[in-house]
Amino acid sequence: MQREGCRMSGGLQEPARSGMITLDDLDNMTDELGTDSAYNSNGSIEEEAEPMDDGEQDRLLNYWQTVARGHEVDVPNEMAEPIQQLTRNSRNEERQRVPYLLLSRKEKCGEVLYEKRQYGKAKWACIKMQEERYEQSICLGFMKLMKYICEQNSSGLYLGMTIPILTIVHTDETQSEMARTVTLAYYLPPDFQEHTPQPTDQDIIIEEWQPTVVFTRSFAGATNEESIMREIHLLAELLESPELCVQDTFIVAGYTNPAAANRQNEIWFLQRP
Repeated sequence: MQREGCRMSGGLQEPARSGMITLDDLDNMTDELGTDSAYNSNGSIEEEAEPMDDGEQDRLLNYWQTVARGHEVDVPNEMAEPIQQLTRNSRNEERQRVPYLLLSRKEKCGEVLYEKRQYGKAKWACIKMQEERYEQSICLGFMKLMKYICEQNSSGLYLGMTIPILTIVHTDETQSEMARTVTLAYYLPPDFQEHTPQPTDQDIIIEEWQPTVVFTRSFAGATNEESIMREIHLLAELLESPELCVQDTFIVAGYTNPAAANRQNEIWFLQRP
């Protein structure tokens, strides 16, 4: 997984700051309406559930729009169909994780401090964002990926969600400040790895990432600039040789529905080639 473009280089929800909308907020909307999160999809094409009526679709869209307006982010009417598809399909699908090989694990008193994993070559759909705030970039970028997943691709198929959704973040070399530019990455399900549908949105790029070794540490709660920088520093203190990893590029991996009681995230360090 390389360092250029969209390639990899190198809990309890905290309230969003005024003027923000987080991916946690967006994912929580459909859950509050009685459905599972989009993260519960497994990427396979299941028999479709009964379609929602117009009233339910409007209710979902209006709910997203109401919450988003409070954070100064617009959810356009064209998001109605992707919102409906993710909600409908998540009712029948199980989560499918990105495959990896566990190389080693460091534990202390029964607690896993971090893991070392090997991820294989795979295709990912990526979009680079540069909004004023991290949470805004995540929100707007994820909506674009939603449309790609929900039939707005060259195959016209619903692709299905996979986990984790990755966010590639960059810092200065001293790891004291996070850059505004972030990249969201969605793992293409196995059925679409060989024959990958192309996005209709030119901002989304399909990348084939090479095998990569990562050091990962789990953490719970919301993801924002403060929590991400905190987790970077914590993992750097735990690693025996952090200098063997890329020093200015990190991955935030999101696994679980943010409305869950115990949210699961990870911070990833990338081992240098």
